[in-house]
Amino acid sequence: MCGRYAASRKPEDLAGLFEVRKWDPTETLAPDWNVAPTKDVYVVLDRPVRDSGSPDPVRQLRVLRWGLVPSWAKTPEGGARLINARAETVHEKPSFRRALGARRCLIPADGYYEWVTAHEERQLEEKGRKKRARKQPYFVTPADGSVFAMAGLYEFWRDGTLPDDHPRAWWTTCSVVTTEAETDPLAGYEGDGPRSLSDIHPRMPLMLTPDRWDSWLDPATTDPDEVRGMLAAPPPGLLRAYPVGTGVSNVQNNGPELLEELPAPEEETLF
Repeated sequence: MCGRYAASRKPEDLAGLFEVRKWDPTETLAPDWNVAPTKDVYVVLDRPVRDSGSPDPVRQLRVLRWGLVPSWAKTPEGGARLINARAETVHEKPSFRRALGARRCLIPADGYYEWVTAHEERQLEEKGRKKRARKQPYFVTPADGSVFAMAGLYEFWRDGTLPDDHPRAWWTTCSVVTTEAETDPLAGYEGDGPRSLSDIHPRMPLMLTPDRWDSWLDPATTDPDEVRGMLAAPPPGLLRAYPVGTGVSNVQNNGPELLEELPAPEEETLF
């Protein structure tokens, strides 16, 4: 699962990284170190520019709402629950099936947060405690400091209660594709802390390396088998994870201090 991430890069930096040809400077988001569902987020997508007269897709940087609302939904409320799409079943789900074939995007991030579960329960067991402690957050990020490009899907939804010229008549929303967490050792693992991402949580966002960006974004690729082939996990050893303060657990908190690495998990303070 991916329920929180950080995205602090400026739009002009993202435009350069992803070779974006069109973005609207008026759609500028502030750096966000605690991105939560239903927030507006940057996405990269390839599609024709509206009213351009050309059917050719153009690489664009757009602002979408995180939480996919299917085109057939009667109301947008369900979007808050569709923040993730499982890579193993995304082709089967009515909410995601059409988007997988024609509306794929990249969702840029610095990295994502995940909260330890199994490790925490073992600690409680060893201490003879039955009370469940607050979960220890970890930040997962590329070891080389590069952008974390999450595979995503996007969809359009028309609010039939509003006139065509209303600014909220159309919603454009997105979802993060997730996959099984890596079981290989994390980059820089030296026997201290979680050995692998699966030790932190069984799921992770599907990270796409730069060599896969163009094929994932290409709307001309619609063959189901070919698209499903792009859902493979990234090579192991690209990511590192480190403990961060529990302040990120409150969605009201925001700032670069949320990414500060702790020398050790806050376990002793949680019991």
